[in-house]
Amino acid sequence: MIAPLRRAALVLAVAATALLTLAGPAAAHGADAPDGTDYRATISGVDPDRPGLTARMVEAGARLELTNDTAADVTVLGYSGEPYLRIGPGGVYENTRSPATYLNRTLAGETRLRAEANPAAAPDWRRIDDGPTARWHDQRTLWRDDAPPAAVAADPDREHRVRDWTVPLRAGDTTGAVRGTLDWVPPPDPYPWWVAATLGFLLIGAAGLAPGGTAAGVRALRAVGALLAVGGAATVALTVARALDTGAPGVGGTLAELVTGQIWTLLTGLGALAAGGYALARRPAADFVLALAGACLTLFAGATNLAALSRAIPPAAGPAVLVRVLVVVGLATGAGAVAAGLLRLRTAARAARPTPHPAPVP
Repeated sequence: MIAPLRRAALVLAVAATALLTLAGPAAAHGADAPDGTDYRATISGVDPDRPGLTARMVEAGARLELTNDTAADVTVLGYSGEPYLRIGPGGVYENTRSPATYLNRTLAGETRLRAEANPAAAPDWRRIDDGPTARWHDQRTLWRDDAPPAAVAADPDREHRVRDWTVPLRAGDTTGAVRGTLDWVPPPDPYPWWVAATLGFLLIGAAGLAPGGTAAGVRALRAVGALLAVGGAATVALTVARALDTGAPGVGGTLAELVTGQIWTLLTGLGALAAGGYALARRPAADFVLALAGACLTLFAGATNLAALSRAIPPAAGPAVLVRVLVVVGLATGAGAVAAGLLRLRTAARAARPTPHPAPVP
């Protein structure tokens, strides 16, 4: 195989291996932060109604977040009415004897209970955070069955109110609750999104057919570079939206989430932006850089977010339609850049082959 094609194939193989290597940890984390859902959990109110006591759903509704900026502690009660969490100016404490402490560690609620878990026992508080905010998987806000509710199964094409839910609270001698609703939202048809991604891939990939070294080839290289940069910008925007949906507090919390939980997707988007600028500048080996950056964008930004195309509630802040557009743009520009880059490498390799001369006739 010609050397440039061999290098490109090696890079693609390394990228695929990296994706598979990271798939284990990503899948494990996915149990806590789903790739998307068709159940929408919404907060309808918090009692007692005090300034500084707020609640919201994060991670596509997978976690309930409660912030207590008041001067007094608020206790969240577990599934048997026992003290579960204590949130206040001194930080967040969990009761190690509450079964909810262990059940709420995963979205499925399948954590094995420890021997000391006993809702009737006196609380044993352990500090878990310095701030006034707690986030946890609360089974009362979720639909845990594999089968949908009967009303949804009978008519899955329209929204259904699954139930109203409450998470009880206690503030001193005052009892209250976080109240909310759980609704079924019909998932979108993924077919149009796949058609858009495929057409984008074909159009961008076709640019690789323009002969290199010609005016048309230069224009095609710059066009692919510009589109790859657009895909990189879309991926960075998607990464920020996912970080915001985790409930990270403020700019500092969002940045921390970007460089920890979202680092691979963020680097992929930034790399695609850089590769697009590299191609626009017609730097040496621009075709190879396009193929490499496009492969990473396809794998780490497109393939890992495909669930957003078929789920009603994607795990990202902002309108669901916009999230799907960002995913499709990243997928189409990444795959298209791979095709265009490899086609241009193949054309260059053929042009570099020496032309055989016929042997002289004696």
